[in-house]
Amino acid sequence: MNIIIAGAGEVGTHLAKMLSMEYHDIIVIDSDIEKLAQLSSSADLLVVEGSATSISVLIEANIKKADLFVAVTNSENANILSATLAKRLGAKKVIARIDNNDYLLPNNKEIFLNMGVDSLIYPEKLTAREVINLLGHTSTTEFVDFSGGKLSLAVLRLEEDAPVIDKTLIQTIKGNKNLEFRAVAIARDGETIIPQGSDQFKVNDLVYVITNQSGVKEMLEYSGKKNIEVHNLMILGGGRIGARIALELEKDVNVKIIEIDKSESIRLANFFKNALVINGDGRDTELLMQEGVQYMDAFIAVTGNSETNILTCLAAKRMGVKKTIAEVENFDYIQLAESMGIDTVINKKLITASRIFRYTMSTEVSAIKCLTGSDAEVLEFIVKPNSLVTKGKIKDISFPKDAIIGGVVRGESSQIATGMTEIKAFDRVVVFALPSAINKVGKFFN
Repeated sequence: MNIIIAGAGEVGTHLAKMLSMEYHDIIVIDSDIEKLAQLSSSADLLVVEGSATSISVLIEANIKKADLFVAVTNSENANILSATLAKRLGAKKVIARIDNNDYLLPNNKEIFLNMGVDSLIYPEKLTAREVINLLGHTSTTEFVDFSGGKLSLAVLRLEEDAPVIDKTLIQTIKGNKNLEFRAVAIARDGETIIPQGSDQFKVNDLVYVITNQSGVKEMLEYSGKKNIEVHNLMILGGGRIGARIALELEKDVNVKIIEIDKSESIRLANFFKNALVINGDGRDTELLMQEGVQYMDAFIAVTGNSETNILTCLAAKRMGVKKTIAEVENFDYIQLAESMGIDTVINKKLITASRIFRYTMSTEVSAIKCLTGSDAEVLEFIVKPNSLVTKGKIKDISFPKDAIIGGVVRGESSQIATGMTEIKAFDRVVVFALPSAINKVGKFFN
């Protein structure tokens, strides 16, 4: 695909690097020449200096041949304007990053469609939604539903008391071959592997498991985990992400927000009906204790500072909080934060990239998730008639070794995939794939 990205900020840079590895032709537009120089030296792509709201700059970037135009600058107005111009100048599909939830209301989305904007992306709302989903599955570090929940991906960190420690995959399933879940990958020391029967589970492994609804309980027993009911929640940071989480949960959960900015604290206190807002510095452990962090079921740190989020989550963990979630936007800190014992690390760039990435697939992908603890992706394909994946049992179709089929949804039923599984047209199939396999996997579903 010919893809043009407007904005060489954090989201645009990550997206450009990720897509350039998928052999797309990428052009990045930005006014900051230094950012463009750094990006062009680290990824196989072209750059154009200037504003994406300029018609001459868009023409210079060859907008009329763009299959996809993505506007992810820090300016919402610039994103909407450049996306509208890009569509009028010939781009086949355009996406704009926004910061206003009103634009996503059903009545308002039609306005943008009439302007030529195919899709609106609100990263903070996507991130808040992910956190809320995780609070419903507190035993996991990530949890993603596919096909309306008929299949799910759960990511579990193995601790010393997990029953599967030092056991191989074969030993784990011995005597129970009808398991309703399947381990599809293990992340260990920065490396992601597709496990074979002889691979052992180790302490601190991140295990990626595909499960159906009936397999969740048994999966948790194997990993030594259990879900925690969240009744009391503390949120550090009252920005867009923290405020949205509180807004959606304040009716059902006791929510306490700590915000360092006094005027913002006053605004939030007037905005919420039930959530309690405290003006203070969350890095102050005495303040956390005074506000009852030790009695919280979950602690979420979503300030704009990754270091603050990591340190406060570690402090909350030591004070007895069962579930901690930290927003970490610095990629260099993600693995460090996970190894230090934070239950879940979320990254706004990865969440946004997952949503945009699906538009770049040549096959019909109904869902895609870029994972925080791994460089891999999980994709849900809708199987087309006569595609390669329907030509025999999974063990006989030469499916790429750096990918694995986790489960299949057919109609209202779901099943965990094995080598003997046969896939049929119009099935929904969940696939775990390393970066090297993405293009190869797509060919099986075309």
